[in-house]
Amino acid sequence: MRPRRLKNEINVVPYIDVMLVLLVIFMVAAPMMTTGSIDLPSVGKAADVPAQPLEVAIKADQSLTLTNRASGGFTEEIGRKQLKDKVLAILAKNPEQPVLIAGDKNVKYEAVLSVMDELQRAQVKRVGLLVQPTGK
Repeated sequence: MRPRRLKNEINVVPYIDVMLVLLVIFMVAAPMMTTGSIDLPSVGKAADVPAQPLEVAIKADQSLTLTNRASGGFTEEIGRKQLKDKVLAILAKNPEQPVLIAGDKNVKYEAVLSVMDELQRAQVKRVGLLVQPTGK
């Protein structure tokens, strides 16, 4: 009688079975996972505008207009480099005066954020966004 020889092979069939079962479990479970959602604030519920704000308007061509409601609505066209100096000069007289940014509907979000970032870097305390309430 011949002696039995040992086989040095790995049987991969059980591993393939386990992988197929895991694949089926993930395929069934994946559609049931909830995705993240963001609830954006509605402009229909916007707060009232402060009494005499300083308004920085960003037009569609990204030019800036500065309107000081405290001095009777004086409006002037300014450049991006002049924004910080003009706002700080006005706020030196009234540090608690709020600054509102009014971005045109067609302006990129990045332009509005860059103006807001520039004002916050200049240590302006009260910066907000001006929105148009939706008509009902």
